[in-house]
Amino acid sequence: VQNSAWSLVIYFAAASSAPLERGHRRHLSLHRHRERAGKEGQVLHRSKRGWVWNQFFVIEEYTGPDPVLVGRLHSDVDAGDGSCRYILSGEGAGTIFVIDDKTGNIHATKTLDREEQAQYTLTAQAVDRDTNKPLEPPSEFIVKVQDINDNPPEFLHGPYYARVPEMSNVGTSVMQVTATDADDPTYGNSARLVYSILQGQPYFSVESQTGIIRTALPNMDREARQEYDVVIQAKDMGGHMGGLSGTTEVKITLTDVNDNPPKFPQSVYAMTVSEDKVPGEEVGRLKAKDPDLAENGLVSYRFVDGDGMTVFEITTDTDTREGVIKLRKPVDYETKKAYTLRVEASNTHVDPRFIAWGPYKDTATVKVTVEDADEPPAFIATSYNFEVEENAPNGTVVGRVHAKDTDGAGNPVRYMIPRYTDVEQFFSVGPEDGIIRTTRPLDRETQPWHNISVSATEIGGHHQDTKVRVNIKVKDVNDNAPEFATHYEVLVCENVSPGKLIGTVSAVDKDEIGHRQYFHFSIAPEAVNNQNFSLKDNRDSTASIYVTRRGFSRMTQDVYFLPIEINDNGVPPMSSTSTLTIRVCSCDSKDTILSCNVEPYILPAGLSTGALIAILACIVILLAIVVLFVALRRQKKEPLIVFEEEDIRENIITYDDEGGGEEDTEAFDIATLQNPDGANGFLPRKDIKPEFQYPMRPGGRPVANSVDVDDFIKTRITDADNDPTAPPYDSIQIYGYEGRGSIAGSLSSLESVTTDSDLDYDYLQSWGPRFKKLADLYGTKDSADDNS
Repeated sequence: VQNSAWSLVIYFAAASSAPLERGHRRHLSLHRHRERAGKEGQVLHRSKRGWVWNQFFVIEEYTGPDPVLVGRLHSDVDAGDGSCRYILSGEGAGTIFVIDDKTGNIHATKTLDREEQAQYTLTAQAVDRDTNKPLEPPSEFIVKVQDINDNPPEFLHGPYYARVPEMSNVGTSVMQVTATDADDPTYGNSARLVYSILQGQPYFSVESQTGIIRTALPNMDREARQEYDVVIQAKDMGGHMGGLSGTTEVKITLTDVNDNPPKFPQSVYAMTVSEDKVPGEEVGRLKAKDPDLAENGLVSYRFVDGDGMTVFEITTDTDTREGVIKLRKPVDYETKKAYTLRVEASNTHVDPRFIAWGPYKDTATVKVTVEDADEPPAFIATSYNFEVEENAPNGTVVGRVHAKDTDGAGNPVRYMIPRYTDVEQFFSVGPEDGIIRTTRPLDRETQPWHNISVSATEIGGHHQDTKVRVNIKVKDVNDNAPEFATHYEVLVCENVSPGKLIGTVSAVDKDEIGHRQYFHFSIAPEAVNNQNFSLKDNRDSTASIYVTRRGFSRMTQDVYFLPIEINDNGVPPMSSTSTLTIRVCSCDSKDTILSCNVEPYILPAGLSTGALIAILACIVILLAIVVLFVALRRQKKEPLIVFEEEDIRENIITYDDEGGGEEDTEAFDIATLQNPDGANGFLPRKDIKPEFQYPMRPGGRPVANSVDVDDFIKTRITDADNDPTAPPYDSIQIYGYEGRGSIAGSLSSLESVTTDSDLDYDYLQSWGPRFKKLADLYGTKDSADDNS
């Protein structure tokens, strides 16, 4: 510690006498540098500089009976009277390291392990025992744990597995193993390792300094021995006596190389094949042995010589590594009874390092003997294709198949059709001549092709049979009339213009359609004079439908049925009549279809409460009038009207008055029902001559705004029952009073010519969806007027 005002004496002690051997006791006197400034020429005094201390040692793993003395602290200001107290702080102070506060001796109370902690940083301080005031500033120093060889080497990643190719040269590197030592590598030889091999000689060796394992013998053969167990040792202290050691196992496997050629176990192989074998069938197998593995042991086979090279073929079975000889062409015992082949087996992959050890191939002789067999009949053709027209009568000849016996006996052949190939039995075959005939008419539209088999069996042989495929095509005959491709339904607007195209129809035919064949369309004779629609044949198997009149009404007729006759130009020609449905729909001004359902025009929904009350009141009044007329007829004992054949008519009275809307129910003058011309005076009934008349009651007309409808109706019913001049039941009367009108204003067009502003109906669009139809009607009229 520099600039110290006190001296510090440190003693080193340990379980051994190492500190005594190194100098025994070290005195470290530390003095603070004091410089005094004075007047010019004054001599400056400087205290003697002490040498720097900052590091002490203690040996690890000490197990003696007494604590180890690490050193001693001593201050220059300590007079030895006990007034100075020494304090130790820092890592391990008070637990591992303790200090005598009077003498300053530092001891280690526990066994230290360098591998757990290599050094400790401590702080020493001298204070006054009574006042605890520091006598010297704190001084920091380090206590290092001195290493001893107490940890053996360890192989952290063992056991090891290594691979090296067989036949490798001596000194080929296999792998490197590395051991670790927890001791201090910078102190002594405690962590200096040396490698050696304990097991695995004389095949492998290890470098003592690096731990690299190498091959030690040449031409190690995997086929002789594949795996080796090697034990490697690592020893510290440079391998000298007293050092610690550790071992690990290394399992070394020799990998395969192609160092062995294939070899046939025998030089000659004998095989047999029956003459009834077909091409592709296996004749026999042979195998060349190769002890190598994987691709190094792959063997391919081929024919190199022999008189059967074109009759037989050889392939390689990749699973079993066998050469498979198969029949390439049929053999005939009567023609040739034996064949000789020369087979070569060779490695697919050859290692160029060992090519001098070759050749990597071997040959063997194969003798194949042909055996005689009773062969089944053979058809002249491999398959037959015939044609027959549909609807041909039973027994029509389709074609003929022919088979013969290939044996020398030349036995006759019998034919038959296996039922599982012709389940519905459309055909039959002559058992002796092989002629195929139909058993019933065929329908091309149901089944255009029939695929059957015919079997031929040799009579007198071993009942072996041969089958041949027979494909029979059913030729088309024009026996189906054309018809609509689908069910057509055309939609047309009520306001459609004449000449408008409303739809196109097409047809299909189950029969085959020729290249130049198409369908002809025309309106059926029974509808040719219709005034509504016309048809145009497009001469491309389609027809266009046009409207011939102006406008339609759903209320009058909502659906039209147009019969269309369709003809083909086949032989013989066929025709049919299909019906086209044309439905009348409601459309807007842009010809957008709104509805195609037949429904009455109803009042827009969502009317006001007053409008609903007015409508209900009108209904009640009308019902009351009906009841009144019925009661009048029942009460009269004799008819009031004398019907004469020449004078029978309906009293229909027209009117041109505009109703008053919702306000009619409030002030309706029902007295006008007595006589349409009541305003001009009394007119008697025209169909009869009344015997007497009742004068008009002056007070009978109701007040305009009267709401006592019930009393009013009862009064009028009484008057009508006794009044022979009352109008007949089939007369239509008018309202004689017009109300004040509804809040919506008048919708009548009678006054539309009064002013120009009344012709603008754009305000109807703002009334909402309930007046959409009215707005569309007036809008259409306006647009039409504008166009005109």
